[in-house]
Amino acid sequence: MAESGASPPPPTPPAHSPLFRAEQFVWLTARVLEQRLFAHHFLHGGADPVETALDAYRNDDGGYGHALEPDLRGPVSQPLHTAHALQVLDAVGRCGGQRVERVCRYLTSVSTAEGALPAIHPSQRGYPAAPFIPIVDDPPSELLATGPVVGVLHSNEVWHAWLFRATDFCWQAVESLEKSHPYEIEAAVAFLDSAPDRSRAEAAADRLGRLVREHRLAALDPDDLDAYPVAPGYAPAEHHFPHDYAKSPRSLARAWFTDDEMARSLDFLAAEQQEDGGWPIRWRRWAPAPALEARPMVTIAALHTLRAYGRAIG
Repeated sequence: MAESGASPPPPTPPAHSPLFRAEQFVWLTARVLEQRLFAHHFLHGGADPVETALDAYRNDDGGYGHALEPDLRGPVSQPLHTAHALQVLDAVGRCGGQRVERVCRYLTSVSTAEGALPAIHPSQRGYPAAPFIPIVDDPPSELLATGPVVGVLHSNEVWHAWLFRATDFCWQAVESLEKSHPYEIEAAVAFLDSAPDRSRAEAAADRLGRLVREHRLAALDPDDLDAYPVAPGYAPAEHHFPHDYAKSPRSLARAWFTDDEMARSLDFLAAEQQEDGGWPIRWRRWAPAPALEARPMVTIAALHTLRAYGRAIG
């Protein structure tokens, strides 16, 4: 019998709804962090348990490691792990204060001479990593790593000395793109959606949208995927769709696509839910554990996108 005044249990999604099926998948397969994120986003769970789970990945240098980003294994801090941690903190409204000050000190310590982030710091060498992720001694600055970090810090009105040069790098990188690939475009959108100079961001996004369509970087017709090239180095079926760029209707990338194109994209996303309740990963699988750990992350992201566009998930 429940104690007097105890909180009622969270509502259960309707049986057989996309959310109910995804919940069973998450409880069956996900790490503690993704279980708590799912509960926070869809079952009225608190933010404290999410932050507690995330702390297990934090290192003394202020960065994050321990395979938080599943394709990089081992304990060492990496920019991609740390970007993921910031996105988790942002998702639960905790992206500020001393925790972010520590992160910015770490970002400063691993930045290139340009003040931006490499995709992979050479400290990863010696630990397992996806074979499609190069590890070099003097890695270059990458929009792929820097854009999402700068974007999430700006969206939370964080101001730190590291941000000034990193923001300048992102502007230069975004505005000089002539050829690109989907993940880099997604990183550019993550930056532009929160960049403080909104008129400049809108102009840059408009140019990027034309580039995406000209180079067919978005599969606009899911029923005819052979008509769209897959970027070099990507898995054979690693297409990207309008919803991958415009993850919500508020994104600047939403203007790149017609209503019909976005509707087809969201129909395709909804139909991708598999029998076990989870969504698949499209990138190259290289080991069982990273693929297993990534699927709950992809599942939560798919539910977020569908809900952001008003699709019924349960």
